[in-house]
Parts: sequence; C-alpha cells; structure tokens
Amino acid sequence: MAEKQKRTFSARNASQGYIVLKTPLRRLIFFGGLIGIVLLSLLLALT
Repeated sequence: MAEKQKRTFSARNASQGYIVLKTPLRRLIFFGGLIGIVLLSLLLALT
C-alpha cells in the first residue's frame, strides 16, 4: 500500500467559510437574529 502524504494548510486556506456582513442591512438582520435567540432562550428559561 502506498503511504498517504500529509498536506499542510495555512489557517486562511483551511477555514471552511465566513459570514458575509458587508451591508448594514445584513448586519442588522444577523445581529437581530442573534439577539432574538438570546431573548427567546431567556424567556423560555424563566417560564
């Protein structure tokens, strides 16, 4: 059997993806969703 060669990648090349928040509207929707999830979890935890 042939040995597998190990390849090395830089951190930049190994990343799986990134969140594109280039416009203010996209940022607002993203952070609004995060805040909504936190508030919903707090509300459910208190009831």
